[in-house]
Amino acid sequence: MTTRLRVLDDGAWISVDDSREVRVSELWRLDAPDLCECALTDLVVENFQSVGVDGSTVEVQVYGQCIACGEAGTTGWVPVGRVRGGEFAELARSAVRSSRARPPRQHVPDR
Repeated sequence: MTTRLRVLDDGAWISVDDSREVRVSELWRLDAPDLCECALTDLVVENFQSVGVDGSTVEVQVYGQCIACGEAGTTGWVPVGRVRGGEFAELARSAVRSSRARPPRQHVPDR
């Protein structure tokens, strides 16, 4: 089953199968040492940079600002929900999300 993922409206929304599901202007709790030095980052999500999938997990890279220390920047890949049985389920807004670098894709040489 194919799921369409897109960034819409100049980075304001994540669309899953042509339905706006995740929006900016929210506060996320992140474990994101790549963004700032806070133990947990309280990130105001300002713009979605890209969207992807890792298995059934929908992940995004976002630009935002930590409200505790003021550091701003783009995160690594952060989970926002899962697709199960063709339906999107957003992570709980109170969840602590972990930002991570996506591992490189494996290259299989031609035979």
